[in-house]
Amino acid sequence: MKKLMILFLSIGLLIGIVGCSNNVASEGESENKNENIIVVLKTLSSPYWKYVEAGAKAAAEDLGVDVTILGPSSEAQVMEQVNMIEDSINQNPGALVVSPTQPNTVVPVFEFATQSSIPVLLIDTDADFEGKVTFIGTDNYTAGKEAGKLLASMLEKGDKVALIGGALGNTAMDARLKGAKEELEKAGMIIAAEQPADSDKSKAMSVMENILQTDPDIKGVFSANDDMAIGALRAIEAKGLDIPVIGTDGTKEAVESILEGKLAGTIAQSPYQMGYQGVENALKAIKGEEVEQRIDSGIDIITKENAEEQLEFINSISE
Repeated sequence: MKKLMILFLSIGLLIGIVGCSNNVASEGESENKNENIIVVLKTLSSPYWKYVEAGAKAAAEDLGVDVTILGPSSEAQVMEQVNMIEDSINQNPGALVVSPTQPNTVVPVFEFATQSSIPVLLIDTDADFEGKVTFIGTDNYTAGKEAGKLLASMLEKGDKVALIGGALGNTAMDARLKGAKEELEKAGMIIAAEQPADSDKSKAMSVMENILQTDPDIKGVFSANDDMAIGALRAIEAKGLDIPVIGTDGTKEAVESILEGKLAGTIAQSPYQMGYQGVENALKAIKGEEVEQRIDSGIDIITKENAEEQLEFINSISE
């Protein structure tokens, strides 16, 4: 009987040890899993978002955290991005970093994420979502105002101006257009056209062709991003016209165009820093550390005078 009791105790002890080992493994797996960060951008197909991606990847390497970066085929694919966010939540990451194309569309999805105890951080584009950890990005309204001032300085009172925006519902670009429009009208310019081009060069070229056909007296153009600015510029050049075009983002192509004397200027954001700080602060949120509610990544006004310096910076983060 005594031997039988010893046998039962030995079996119980063994089960307890195995159970503890399994718990330790589960905790370890959970800990590693909790440091997985998923970044969902508006797209991965444009230079601007490649800079954001580069920043996120650099932070992942510097901080030793697993980061997955996703994005739809274009900024016009709103539902594709929403589906990516939903799929990411189902993977139960440690944190979610998102640049929402249509913020209002994804707020319910964000709320579900926070109910699942997944910290949500927004970069580039903010959303009216109380549960977010922080917003990291440019004040797009201010960026637009600076663009409007810059373009107005190249024109005369009473000149007609065209505004080219992104996909409908893109709040970041809407804010840029609003800021630019206010400053241009304040300087006495006439907003003769305002049309979306879905952040696409080809569409922007077609939009600009149509605008010039309808109103050949356009004297200046503001575009809510650089890709559309390049597209608009192509349409203008094809007509043999000399019309200043101001873009937004500070992409390599735009800066090179400025140096070549084609694009008149761009309002450069800090997409690399948005990506880096997004991952950096996501890790802080995972660890329960304090994160500022809003982090302004700043802007730079790029013209021919400082374009070379901007190009050197872009090349340094693109290597």
